[in-house]
Amino acid sequence: MNRSMLMAALFAMLSLAACEKPTVVNVPATPVAVPGPAGSTGATGSQGATGTQGASGSQGETGKPGEGTTVIVNPPAASAPAN
Repeated sequence: MNRSMLMAALFAMLSLAACEKPTVVNVPATPVAVPGPAGSTGATGSQGATGTQGASGSQGETGKPGEGTTVIVNPPAASAPAN
């Protein structure tokens, strides 16, 4: 009985070791673009025509003088929250 179990374990180990292993394919890294030498300078463009001056806007009415004084009211300081 011991020999048959030993032979079965040995046979199982050899049969599993004989299985074809999948081939690992390494994908090459993406090539990095390397800039080449600078090209020659292009021709200079011509200057465009100057636009015309726009019309002047109308003058607004003069405001009336203020009346009285300005009062600034500061809000009270925040108090501690009541629990």
